[in-house]
Formats: sequence, structure tokens, C-alpha cells
Amino acid sequence: MNRVEGKVALVTGSRRGLGKAIAIMLAREGARVVITDRKREGAEAVINEAKMFGGQVIFVEHDVSQEGDWQRAIAQTEKAYGRLDILVNNAGVGEGKNIEDISLEEWRWVMSINLDGVFLGTKYAIEAMKKTGGGSIINMSSIEGLVGDSRMVAYDSSKGGLRTLTKSAALHCAQRGYNIRINTVHPGFIDTDMVRGFLKTHAKNGDVASARKALEHLHPLGHLGDPEDVAYAVLYLASDESKFATGSELVVDGGYTAQ
Repeated sequence: MNRVEGKVALVTGSRRGLGKAIAIMLAREGARVVITDRKREGAEAVINEAKMFGGQVIFVEHDVSQEGDWQRAIAQTEKAYGRLDILVNNAGVGEGKNIEDISLEEWRWVMSINLDGVFLGTKYAIEAMKKTGGGSIINMSSIEGLVGDSRMVAYDSSKGGLRTLTKSAALHCAQRGYNIRINTVHPGFIDTDMVRGFLKTHAKNGDVASARKALEHLHPLGHLGDPEDVAYAVLYLASDESKFATGSELVVDGGYTAQ
């Protein structure tokens, strides 16, 4: 317990799914947390659950694709808690289309959130963390940032770009002695609303149960991951336990990419 006690964390896209699990985990382990999303709907449930563990959590409305929103979100974090120690760039979207079917508009929408949002968040978090002696930035990539999937060209491209953006920024901070570590987490298919929506879209003849079973079998451990599996990985990178890790990739995928 208390693995991030005294730290201040901002988690984007944290009303539900992975972001919710991460925010609650960090609050449970002693961090003061700012949860952000484009809508407030559902945020109170996250706040209330975190408070059950004694956590301090506030909500900030935030569109990660907008530079001004990033500046305001970090300013509100500093106003509420005095500093920023941990940023989890979790907000993300998917568009299940291949290279021939996707439109330029759809491509740019995915990039604006999954890649532009991480660029902006990393840039402004570095600015904030420099003032207080350092911190940890965790960028949520995916197994799709390591291997390709013909059905998800924009998503794959955004997550691959995020991976190398992270390495570049990590080297920049290390070489300048900022004491800011930047790493990526690469989940496999996790049992979230996003994955359940993906299954509904791609299930043959609407047979979601069979589609889920086939997806589970792609993971050598034989099942999908739980959001908490990813939250524990983020907790490690957010804590001082990972003080020698930067520019690295933490894969949490049930063996998917080991094949």
C-alpha cells in the first residue's frame, strides 16, 4: 500500500475502462488524482469509488486533442494540488477499418486523440514536472503498437507513433537531467467497453460469443485481461520502484506478442 503516497497524478480518459481502473489504483495507493475526460458523465462513480479507499480525486473536463485544454487541465491540477508528478496518457479511440476503407477524416480523428493528445500531454507535463524536480509519464500504447492488425490501420499507426514519440521524449529528458521518466504500456485485449464494441463490430453473423472465444484464444493464457492487470503495470511505472526505467515498453498481453 501507499506506493505512490504524496504524489499527484493526472489520468486522461478516466471515466471508465482502463482509465477508471488506473485512477482508482493510484488513489488507493496514496496519490491525489485528477481524472479528466471530454464529459463529466460517469466521473462521480470513479470519484466515489476512489474515496472509499481514502483517495483524493477531482474531475476536470478535458479534450486531449486541444492544446488549450491541456494547458488548463495542468493549471487546474497545480492549483488544486500544487504540482504534477504522474501523467497517464490513457485517452484513446479506435476506428476498426482497414487501409482501403478508412477515410482521411476518420484517420485524422484517431490521430488527433491517440497521437496528438499524447504529444501535447507529454510536452506540457514535462514543463510542469521540471518545476518540481521530476516525475513519471506513462503513455498507453497497445500490442497494436508492436504488431499490425489489418482491421485497424489508424489505431495501429497511432499506437506505433506513440511508442517512438515516448522514446524520443524519454531520451530528451534523461539527457537534460530533468529526472522525468517516460515509458509505454502495451496491453493486449482487455475486457473493456472498447473491446466489447470491437467484438460486436467484427463478429460474424452477430455471434459475439464465438468472436470473444476466438479473441481469447489468440492470447496464450487463454483469456482477456482485466483492467486491473494494466493498472498494476501503470502503478509500477508511476512509483519510485521503476526509477531506472525510461523509454521502455511494459507489455501486458497474456503472451499475445510472444508468439
